Amino acid sequence: MSSRVTARIAELMSNRVPFVQATVVRAQPPTSARPGDQAIVLADGSIEGFVGGHCATGSVRTAALGSLAGGESVLLRVLPDGDDAFPDSPGARVVVNPCLSGGALEIFLEPRLPSPALHVVGDTPTADALVMFAEVLGFAVERSASTQSPVGALAVIVSSHGGDEIGAIRSALNAGVGFIGLVASKTRGEALLDEMDLSETERRRVHTPVGVDIGARTAAEIALSISAELVRAVRRDGLTAAQPDDGGVVTANQAVDPVCGMTVTIGPDTPYLLVDGDDFWFCNPGCRDTFARSR
Repeated sequence: MSSRVTARIAELMSNRVPFVQATVVRAQPPTSARPGDQAIVLADGSIEGFVGGHCATGSVRTAALGSLAGGESVLLRVLPDGDDAFPDSPGARVVVNPCLSGGALEIFLEPRLPSPALHVVGDTPTADALVMFAEVLGFAVERSASTQSPVGALAVIVSSHGGDEIGAIRSALNAGVGFIGLVASKTRGEALLDEMDLSETERRRVHTPVGVDIGARTAAEIALSISAELVRAVRRDGLTAAQPDDGGVVTANQAVDPVCGMTVTIGPDTPYLLVDGDDFWFCNPGCRDTFARSR
């Protein structure tokens, strides 16, 4: 892996940006890629690094975006049209690319998704214990004692025992957080929500008293019950983090190459022509040039 790709991967992970890491694991001459070549595929379809020429890159882009959306790794086999000599790989996804001039490829696509963020408000024994459980469960824990905006958080747990709980809940609601938990008794929690005058939709997002009823008494037991409710919300109820209003993931569009018929996922470097007011995208510059000469 090149130092540039390594540094870029570290940067993206630090900034919690989802991407796919593509690695060439097998290559057949005369392809220009070599085993070990790597690239990063971002959610807008842009590619940084090298895993083959334009034709191979187009197939990688399309498969990588599918891998990113599904969250599952893929072994992609890119074969020239009519080539069946490349060793078989059971379970791999096979793409026959008529634009390849020769040289089959196998590329491992690994989605690198940021850990779900849990925002914990408060400096209490229950908050301390919850942080411990959450980290073991794989959450990226963000902690504050204030009403700091939890943009991008999967869930917010307020355990301040009398702090600015209303401000923390309102901040989470405004940030679009789908699961907001308040550590409080049933009576106090309902009184606080009544005071906020929430809409029915907003009130459904606030859980109080938060946590599965396991008869918890100690701070650690309460934190365990909260952790269990969070896992249930994710695994059974499909809880996901809201995307920021400024974009987050951008869905790439697709088009059909009018020359070879391949489905092309449109990215910043996809060959393109504007002809008589119509947009055309191509799998490689050769198809674009052929199309241009025919007009």
